[in-house]
Amino acid sequence: MLRFMPVGDSMTIGSAGEHTWRYRLWRHLCETYGSPFTFVGPRESLYDKTAEAPVSYAYAEPGFPRAHLAGWGEGWLHLAPLIGGAVRDCRADVLLVSLGLIDLGFYTNAEQTAENVRAFVAHAREANPHVRMVLLPVMPNVRCASDASFAARVTAFNDLLAETVADLDRPRSPLLTAAPPAAYDIHTDTYDGTHPNASGEHAVAGAFATALYQAWGLGGEYQAWGLGGEYPDR
Repeated sequence: MLRFMPVGDSMTIGSAGEHTWRYRLWRHLCETYGSPFTFVGPRESLYDKTAEAPVSYAYAEPGFPRAHLAGWGEGWLHLAPLIGGAVRDCRADVLLVSLGLIDLGFYTNAEQTAENVRAFVAHAREANPHVRMVLLPVMPNVRCASDASFAARVTAFNDLLAETVADLDRPRSPLLTAAPPAAYDIHTDTYDGTHPNASGEHAVAGAFATALYQAWGLGGEYQAWGLGGEYPDR
């Protein structure tokens, strides 16, 4: 059984009442991947904005493998020290990673963030020398439109991320970047300029699905069956 681990920040953990892109990708893989698989990770909860803590399990659709390693307000800086233990304990085969916005916005510059990517990859490989990783570049949010220096940091980091992936890619532990959703629009694909709504969840899931299929033949072409993302019942 192939074991996928979603890793990320608030866009990945999601908040109470949401489907999350994790659910959208799971439904896609159910329809297109012909072998057993699951999602793994040391956490299962959503973020509760009222409690200001990750204590909710109120998924819009709870009936899927909800495990992940994601946290509201967490970035490469926070998850690099945790990824080795998570990969080891959960026996992860493929990491689906969406991180960096928090780092660049509050903690580290582009170069420092790229160094934390290297630490993350090293720790993951120490736990599983054959782990595969798909890394999603930082998608600009509403702050990029009003803060030129922040927008520059995002662009610089994404360039460094591509270089880092090319440098660290190994045959026994493949590493690749997912192409950011081409039509992603913060005005129509998010509910606040940062966090994905239903169409945004599909966009992120589609980015990972396309990378998995084009690079490794896992799954198929991504299709969202309507805005709600519900596939026909089998």
